Amino acid sequence: MDPVIIVGAGPVGLTLALALARQEVPSVVLDEGPGKDEPRPARTVVLREDTTALLERLTGAPLAKAGAHWAGWRSMRRKQVMREITFDDTEPSPLHIAQHVLTGALRQALVGERLVKLAVDNRLDGVEQEPSGVTAHTRGPKGTWWRGSYLVGCDGPRSTVRKLLDIRFPGRTAVERHAVAALRTELPWPDEALLHRVPPWRTSGPSAGEVTGRPLPDGVWRLDWLLPPGKDLVTPELLLTRIRETLAGWTEGPTPPYELLDTGVHTVHHRLARRWRVGRVFLAGDAAHLLGALGTQGLDEGLRDADNLAWKLASAWHHGPHEALLDSYQAERRAVVAARLRAADQALPLVRGGAGLRAVVPGSARGHDSLLTDGHLGRGALGAPGAYADSPLAPRHIEGEVPVDTPPGAPVTDVRVTAEDGSFVRLRDRLGHGALLVVLVAPGTGVWERKHWVTAGVMPRLAAAVTALPHPAELLVAESYPGAAAHTVLLVRPDGHLVTALNGVRPADLYAAAEATLGGPAKTEAAAGSR
Repeated sequence: MDPVIIVGAGPVGLTLALALARQEVPSVVLDEGPGKDEPRPARTVVLREDTTALLERLTGAPLAKAGAHWAGWRSMRRKQVMREITFDDTEPSPLHIAQHVLTGALRQALVGERLVKLAVDNRLDGVEQEPSGVTAHTRGPKGTWWRGSYLVGCDGPRSTVRKLLDIRFPGRTAVERHAVAALRTELPWPDEALLHRVPPWRTSGPSAGEVTGRPLPDGVWRLDWLLPPGKDLVTPELLLTRIRETLAGWTEGPTPPYELLDTGVHTVHHRLARRWRVGRVFLAGDAAHLLGALGTQGLDEGLRDADNLAWKLASAWHHGPHEALLDSYQAERRAVVAARLRAADQALPLVRGGAGLRAVVPGSARGHDSLLTDGHLGRGALGAPGAYADSPLAPRHIEGEVPVDTPPGAPVTDVRVTAEDGSFVRLRDRLGHGALLVVLVAPGTGVWERKHWVTAGVMPRLAAAVTALPHPAELLVAESYPGAAAHTVLLVRPDGHLVTALNGVRPADLYAAAEATLGGPAKTEAAAGSR
């Protein structure tokens, strides 16, 4: 069968290629550039803990050493500390990393990967599809025709794939603008990220704004200044003035020594593609959505697109297309991103509304701080990972379903589990191989050798039920899971979202839930290209 064609060699496209390779699906990545990324210290990304774990599984690289896990978060308004958060095991820190470093780690992981072909200097200029596959044409020094089973456009905000498919991309332009600088210096809060609203060295009014300081390795900081609405030019003189007054204000003295490494202007747009699938062609990442106001992170969502789509494409590639399963990619991911955009658009007038609003809404400053903290740290309506509770893949009327602390459709909690070979691993380590995960909660098994309990109690019946499922599945055993009673059985999707929790071993319910997760009972499928 032909490989999957991935258009775009940014973090989302490379992540998708690696995720497919881990599930034995070949791909061709079309890179319009030379295969190298210019170092830009001021272009960084913030990733949630589970997204970081996904990338580390795929690359095998300790990304935490290449980026920075913050020790804490501090929010200030004028001279007042509004909120302080210390990160630990119960409150994990996000990872802050330069985008070119992340892309480099992904490219390095592709070296020697037999299932991925990286085709540089190939710019897409044509796509044709038919019931049996997709044909893409590229121009450039190495331009040619490419044949694929599916094609995924991961080619950014100006996506050629989206334009060739004539998919509308409505939304708002220049929702926010930020002046950005990366510099090496010492600040009073080592390893702590800082959000400072209306700093006292700025006058009141629309230009008072806010500044964010986020540490990177080796004493480097990324500073972002919110700019007033409009298209005023950010001159080097203006940026240097902002740097000096900010550093002096934070250190409460003369401007400390600093080394300026990189600068830029970051403009935030909010857009959402009308369709994410047309036949055998899909959109992912910035080609499908743009967001980023109030601290939200667009790349994190793009990586979740890749994680969601990879196992569904792998299932179609290995077992034949199931249209309901492939359709669920748009239904799930577009709904999550749309909710994130709605939350940001509703919050923007409140947070940026000015002093008049604060005068009539008691405690609004702290409320605004909470909203911004959620966006920056990946929590709440602005930042928490989306759940697929209303997914078309969600099973209906499962008689033995019981509640646990993870709602159906939400990402599972990472707990220690025992694998089938008796080894202890993290639950997240078993994700991404295309198999469903069935987790039995069995307190006490951790102190016994596997041979003593694998044939005892409910295990033989559960093992038989797992073997009979309509999709490859792996049986795991956990000492405990938040909110789960003993002998609870969890069914987990290959991308780590909970399907259901069952009250004991219920083979019929487990089968029905697994079947729903694959898009329902197998039917005679219409050809994928006929859509």
